[in-house]
Amino acid sequence: MKVTIYEVGPRDGLQNESVTVPVEVKREFVRRLAEAGLTTIEATSFVHPKWVPQLADAAELLADLPRAPGVRYPVLVPNERGLDRALDCALKHGGVTDIAIFGSATETFAQRNLNRTLESQFEMFAPVVERALAAGLRVRAYVSMCFADPWEGPVAPEQVARVGRRLLDLGCYELSLGDTIGVGTPGHVDALLDAFEDAGVGLDRLAVHFHDTYGQALANTLAALRRGITVVDASTGGIGGCPYAKSATGNLATEDLVWMLDGLGVETGVDVRSLAVTSLWLADILGRPSPSRVVQALAKEL
Repeated sequence: MKVTIYEVGPRDGLQNESVTVPVEVKREFVRRLAEAGLTTIEATSFVHPKWVPQLADAAELLADLPRAPGVRYPVLVPNERGLDRALDCALKHGGVTDIAIFGSATETFAQRNLNRTLESQFEMFAPVVERALAAGLRVRAYVSMCFADPWEGPVAPEQVARVGRRLLDLGCYELSLGDTIGVGTPGHVDALLDAFEDAGVGLDRLAVHFHDTYGQALANTLAALRRGITVVDASTGGIGGCPYAKSATGNLATEDLVWMLDGLGVETGVDVRSLAVTSLWLADILGRPSPSRVVQALAKEL
């Protein structure tokens, strides 16, 4: 079995950091991730700088980003204006081959995060996906609040499957299921995947994205892997959160994921010690220790 790790550290990981990270540090971070063996690295987002100031340098970052052979560098685009900026960057500098859109499974989060209703979000995404596909880009979709919403409470798996199916039907090649506030358990994972299968969505179209608020991210990942999921989102050092959901804590740490997968004999192509060195380097810049348990353990010998 082979698992693809979709590294979100440079985007989802850094977006909620209070310390402004210089663009040259971001470039070095991305370079180190590729050197460690990661082949999909979400580099940045073309969200409006007002909402996520940390990623205001997206165009500058991509203009001089070191790109390793065989590595993809997706960028998040929130709407058509974000797509315009991504396409302009691709025209000037090349290298933008993949984008991602970010939807919501709940009404409240759609309004707070997208300034749209649950229904009208699809009207916003449809032209983004259509234009991106016409430009030869691959499009991935995230759907957030797949297990629970801090305002609405538990979310029915069938509701998530309906939203996810519609995002896939727009033309997205893959859907990442986000436990945005980290409350899911392995039982919830099974129920959610059952709902997608009942909706006619093959599990080969799905990825998982867990936050570790209650310490369940690895257990949830293992549950998904046992169902046949082969794409897992993770953030080196476990950094990240969600600026629009204050109860969201850090992402599943890439090092913790790789350690578990190595122990299972699952191929990833990623060097966990190289990642740990990078996490220690970044933690020093951010001014706080890495929350990754594997990084903490390996720090004693690195």
